[in-house]
Amino acid sequence: MTKLKNIKVVVSDLDGTLLNPQHRISEYTKSIFQELHNQGYLIVVATGRHHLDAMGIIDTLEVPVYLVSSNGARIHSPEKEQLFSFDLDSDVVKAALNVEIDPEITVVLFKENVWQTNKWNEKLNSFQADLKYRPELVDYKTIEDFGAIKIFFSCDNHEKLVKLKDAILANSSEHLHHAFSLPTCLEFMDKSVDKAVAIEQVLEKEGFTLAEAMTFGDGFNDVQMLASAGKGLIMGNAPALLKETLPNLEVIKTNAEDGVARYIASKILNKEFVS
Repeated sequence: MTKLKNIKVVVSDLDGTLLNPQHRISEYTKSIFQELHNQGYLIVVATGRHHLDAMGIIDTLEVPVYLVSSNGARIHSPEKEQLFSFDLDSDVVKAALNVEIDPEITVVLFKENVWQTNKWNEKLNSFQADLKYRPELVDYKTIEDFGAIKIFFSCDNHEKLVKLKDAILANSSEHLHHAFSLPTCLEFMDKSVDKAVAIEQVLEKEGFTLAEAMTFGDGFNDVQMLASAGKGLIMGNAPALLKETLPNLEVIKTNAEDGVARYIASKILNKEFVS
């Protein structure tokens, strides 16, 4: 097992991980990450969120952060320079959507500057404290360009998303892979796109390997980055199935308890938690 003293990089998901239940970074978490930066650790945020949305969040840390967004379809430097991008072809997306979709399901295409959706969803909007990545209501029967960074579906009924997932994979499994970032959120990306692959690109640029990285996550879009890191940590609030999928990984406190920051403070910075 990689010893913590060999860890040089900290990688964290956002929702359900670095962010508290109010979708914000706490002042305590901010202070720990600033100390982490001051001690020379490389910091990477890897999220399913779009980069315009995620940038506003990580800016509140006030430290240099590499951003892997849209589950690996975009990479930005700490200076916000785009280092990598990958988009799904319009025909691939159109084929994926050419299945029966339950009317309860919200359909979203991540575009470069807006997210196109078939319905207004207050729950999704609540994930953005500041609406920097704006929704655009569309009728998918009338649009021509289906090109997108990723396809996203939301529904409170998990079984309806599972049924949709099976239908899309039956049509498009040669092009797409999926992940449930939350039980209520189903995402489709190109088969070449994954957080772990993008993180490796960042680490290679900086002269590190995944063996020197500590990763934190709570969703099935985090599986590869958790499994391949020198030290992978699962959030206490993660679904039971994720914990069962990666039974050898340590489960830490929840995002409501500042689990990421508390673990870093204790295991890397040798600090006691102060409430």
